Amino acid sequence: MTPASPLAAARFLATVPPLLDDAYSLAKWLCRDADDAEDIVQEAAVRALKALETTAVDRPKPWFLAIVRNAAITWMARNRRKDVAFAGDLGDLDAIMPAGDQGASDPEATLIAAQDGAQLRRAIAALPSPLLEILVMRDVNGLSYRDIADAAGLPLGTVMSRLARARCALAKSMKAEL
Repeated sequence: MTPASPLAAARFLATVPPLLDDAYSLAKWLCRDADDAEDIVQEAAVRALKALETTAVDRPKPWFLAIVRNAAITWMARNRRKDVAFAGDLGDLDAIMPAGDQGASDPEATLIAAQDGAQLRRAIAALPSPLLEILVMRDVNGLSYRDIADAAGLPLGTVMSRLARARCALAKSMKAEL
């Protein structure tokens, strides 16, 4: 790889590092493996650096998450085994389910929260990829509908529909396990 120009390096440092946590979270949910997610984010960062040689970015978060999404899809097409299980942890769910007041919790409440978190993690992991990626971009990464549409290359109505279907599927799954 040829060294990046000073302009591309400056654009990269201003754009990518602040988004690495969101990128990792998205990659981890999409590929369902922490180590693979690191590889995907690294590949996405390399792609971003190359792109920043010729591109100035107005909205960095959806731009970079689109690169991460595409890198994940490419990586999974090349490397995915058919029987991979999710390897995430409950920490990934903090953005979806805030824990609330941690100081006043009792053991029963802690156990119930852990069970609910595990149930939600299983329900999210069971979503089909098109619904999962939209849900993660919205509820974990905090992207707007417009930004998700740009990142996923979808019409706005499709994003809204998939998000509604994902949330409905989660609600049904959570209700079924009660």
